[in-house]
Amino acid sequence: MFILETFFMLMALAVSFIYKEGDFYPLLISCAILFAAGISFYLIGRRANEFAAGRREGMLVVTLTWTLLSLFGMLPFYLGGYINNITDAYFETMSGFTTTGASVLTNIEALPHGILFWRSLTQWQGGIGVVVFTVALLPIFGGGASQMFDAETTGITHERFRPRVTQVAKRLSGVYILLTIVLIGLLWLGPMNIYDAVNHALTTVSTGGYSTKNASVAFWDSSYIEYIVIIFMFIGSVNMTLLYFVFNGKPVKLFRDEEFRWFFFFVLIVVGITTAWLLYNNMAGDMENSFRKAAFQVVSIISSTGFATADYIPWGPFFWLIAITIMFVGGCAGSTSGGLKMGRFVILNKNLSNAFLKQTHPNAILPVRMNGHVVSADIVHRILAFAFVYIALILASCLILMLDGVGFEESIGATVSAISNVGPGLGKLGPINNYAEVPVVSKWFLAFLMMVGRLEIFTVLTILLPGFWKR
Repeated sequence: MFILETFFMLMALAVSFIYKEGDFYPLLISCAILFAAGISFYLIGRRANEFAAGRREGMLVVTLTWTLLSLFGMLPFYLGGYINNITDAYFETMSGFTTTGASVLTNIEALPHGILFWRSLTQWQGGIGVVVFTVALLPIFGGGASQMFDAETTGITHERFRPRVTQVAKRLSGVYILLTIVLIGLLWLGPMNIYDAVNHALTTVSTGGYSTKNASVAFWDSSYIEYIVIIFMFIGSVNMTLLYFVFNGKPVKLFRDEEFRWFFFFVLIVVGITTAWLLYNNMAGDMENSFRKAAFQVVSIISSTGFATADYIPWGPFFWLIAITIMFVGGCAGSTSGGLKMGRFVILNKNLSNAFLKQTHPNAILPVRMNGHVVSADIVHRILAFAFVYIALILASCLILMLDGVGFEESIGATVSAISNVGPGLGKLGPINNYAEVPVVSKWFLAFLMMVGRLEIFTVLTILLPGFWKR
């Protein structure tokens, strides 16, 4: 994985060479360190190729991948002096690889092109998953590949459309690359130059949200750019397997999918409510402008992208609650977005409905169904456990941040935003601000929450249990 990552960093080095800026040597040194580490790990484990990794090894490898790649990935920022302390450099990089988009940088436009490209590239890799890319491009892990893939793509997933996990990963990666290329072309047709188009395509398809401008997408003041980004943020929230079927000439599978239908109408309703709220309070001008601002912010938040075309803090507590709610729900299972995931949300709603029906019909057998198929009681119980842990972790994390001196609004917003991989929060951590002033301990804790959320909680938290390490 480290050797593969070196090639991605070499792409940023090439951009630096083209623009002939001061980030060439920090990137070159970082490439050398990363490659040396990769070769060292390879030599240490070269005789272990007959070893078939199990579930525990899969979880451990995936968690270590995100932890260590963020540690090595921060080197260009730190060695170049663009971020002058390890805490902020690690926070920025973990935010990139987890596609959270929370930043500590106060003047993004002052950074050289190579560094900004590397920053965007971390999100692009994190979107599809570093592990999925590795499984797709380097099928050398034998039996362990499936465990690693499952650990990285946890949650409710659709049936694999190919028997081998490497084939699944390759096809998902192909869809992801194709979407990126199409978006680059569409953005380039607008007011963006090719460099900005590439960077924003990388961070839109991955639902990451890093921008090359301090004002984010609002910098271009272009309705064309905003509508294109809205569409692709929404696409990034859809199950990647279903997108594969769309590209493979079977779009009917997408529209028959119950999770997608729930997600589509949920977004439509929230956008409608937000548009009406903005019009009623005269906060965004005419109907079209109100709709565009509402659609952009709602899709940006629910997709966990975090781009901004407006500061939603002045929109008031009514929208703040909407924002927190859709951060919590998130996009579809099997997508690059964060949050609880719409699939789980649907099953929780159906299970709740059945619980009410059981009050009047105690002997009725009422299974939860998705797409016409019965969802096993085991899966329902796991989703209930996941939701409980998700909420409990948010509450505990809010208390930890408040204990470290973070304000009430900021603690709630930052916690939900971090664990849902959104980026912007509430209060002083809203879309036009950043995380530079957050205390050091809170930054490390939020970085941990980003990883927990990206790997959907159980993969990381299971490793912290004593039973994980017993033979």
